[in-house]
Amino acid sequence: MKVRIGIGSIPLAGGPGPGPELTALVDELEARGVDSLWLADQASAPSIDPVVGMGFAASRTRTLKVGAGVLVLPGRNPALVAAQLASLAALAPRRILPAFGVRPATAAERQLFPAPDGDRAALFDESLLVVRRLLAEPRVTHHGRFFHLDDVSVAPLPPRPLDIWLGGRAPAGLRRIGRLADGWLGSLVTPDEAAAARKLIERAAADADREIEDDHYGTNIAVVPPGASEAESASARGQIARRRPDLDAALIVPHGWEAARALVRRFVDAGLTKFVVRPAVPITAWAGFLDQFDAELRGLEAELSG
Repeated sequence: MKVRIGIGSIPLAGGPGPGPELTALVDELEARGVDSLWLADQASAPSIDPVVGMGFAASRTRTLKVGAGVLVLPGRNPALVAAQLASLAALAPRRILPAFGVRPATAAERQLFPAPDGDRAALFDESLLVVRRLLAEPRVTHHGRFFHLDDVSVAPLPPRPLDIWLGGRAPAGLRRIGRLADGWLGSLVTPDEAAAARKLIERAAADADREIEDDHYGTNIAVVPPGASEAESASARGQIARRRPDLDAALIVPHGWEAARALVRRFVDAGLTKFVVRPAVPITAWAGFLDQFDAELRGLEAELSG
């Protein structure tokens, strides 16, 4: 079992802007030997586009893996997405980690990723099929409901097809992972919910005569670091509560690194091995947060990996 803990990026409080911040973060992660960096897809926020950011980060590093957590697929041309991923995989072999989602996190962003009313899930399924075929087959002809391709190719093809992970937590989305994807990157779930999600994915994969690798299950964790004010902590949990009003946010937003370590252990017991950690509150410097991350979680990563 290989437990891996990566970092998700967010802008710094009062920082110089997403460009300089990302540069500093990428260099820090490479120097520290952190496993991976995951870039959010927030087109209307002051952040770097994840595909552009993945290319930028890969070009500055030699070992850091880079992923999108998660890239909204409906509303993007899947053939162009496949071409971008193929190019990234050629430039940074075995370091590109694509993960896709059905819809943006906020309603305001959904107008930036248009889909026919009521058909976003169907559009996602067909888009994912097109991406997967183009990344695995030298020539693709596809006549579907939304896309029509005749003898289309992207090059250079990766030596082996990229593992494609999906986000989501709804039962329909989890079954989709079993049918169509290679892994799950969850968010806003408890360890018990994660365990149930894994079982549902495994059942769907078996029904489709497929298998998801044991170490291809993960989740995001937002940590309230020591020193955060009570108001900041309350604000972070309030944001989670708006997206999961049915859940006590304290169950999935650990306050402090001891609580974060305990939560990671519970997720591992539930069958998850991949984690994306980010601060749940604004921070003034990535270096300070990463010092704490190194001290508190890197050793746990090694311990749990045996």
